[in-house]
Amino acid sequence: MMGLTRKGEYAIRGMVYLARQEPGKLILVNEIAETVDVPQSFLAKIFQGLTRLGLVRSSRGAGGGFALAKPAAEISLREVIEAVEGPICANRCVIDASFCDRSGDCTVHPVWHRVQNQVRSILDGVSLAELSK
Repeated sequence: MMGLTRKGEYAIRGMVYLARQEPGKLILVNEIAETVDVPQSFLAKIFQGLTRLGLVRSSRGAGGGFALAKPAAEISLREVIEAVEGPICANRCVIDASFCDRSGDCTVHPVWHRVQNQVRSILDGVSLAELSK
């Protein structure tokens, strides 16, 4: 089944909320979590990962919090999803040909490639700036 986990959904909600803020303004994780209805501890872990991947920046201490690491227009929905979910994959054989010894003869294999490419293309074409309007 192709679909987002809660982690992916929560990451999108949190990132869209940050995209709606004044650029560079640090927002406390409890404010984000409460506003987008996500458990604070889970969102904090998600944002730690997004920080390591360069999508979010964080600052500790008084006046600390989270902000987007680059302009919302430069962050695609695909980047956010793949940062927390891993590569978008219509079927495992598309990512790893060794998963299936039939990929060379399989008539469905090219379809999985097209599905994956279409999904990636759509998600690449949507920025956080668009979602934050």
